[in-house]
Amino acid sequence: MRSSAVTRLYLQCAPDEDIESWPDERIWRELNARLSTSDGWRPNRGAIFQKGVTPMRSFVAEPMRYRNLFLGGDAAHIVPPTGAKGLNLAVADVRTLAWSFHRYFRENHRDALDNYSDTCLPRVWKAQRFSWWMTSLLHRSNGDFAAFDYRRQLAELDYVTTSLAAMTSLAENYVGLPIDIPLP
Repeated sequence: MRSSAVTRLYLQCAPDEDIESWPDERIWRELNARLSTSDGWRPNRGAIFQKGVTPMRSFVAEPMRYRNLFLGGDAAHIVPPTGAKGLNLAVADVRTLAWSFHRYFRENHRDALDNYSDTCLPRVWKAQRFSWWMTSLLHRSNGDFAAFDYRRQLAELDYVTTSLAAMTSLAENYVGLPIDIPLP
């Protein structure tokens, strides 16, 4: 949910698909097919005011700085929207930088600035791992192993919905890992 009235949803399509082949009615037909439940619930229809083909890509800049230029958020790392980690990572980067600048400008210590990448990158790679896992769990693959991958996905979904350990891991990663940096 982007607000109480606006939601961003994604439908899988080919990465080179023309957005013109997705008129609003086709989008609603696909959303109803995927989201409607057996008890009659259907998504509320509303205006579709933005649509596009979003590539599922990942990127990490290592290190997350060049001299005195510090990278954060999408400038430092891109995760697929499936894992919903982009904003969480950006906030963690900003918090880490704020603490690092505080240490430098108020306490005359460079340690936090010098260790900025080393502090942020473990969180970034854990988010990358989780986003890759969510993407491979929720999106169909093409190619030689499509049937095998589909059966693997079904087994993974079964595990996630029946194992307390798997549910706990999913919840921990989806909510976000703790930020171990004090506020300045």
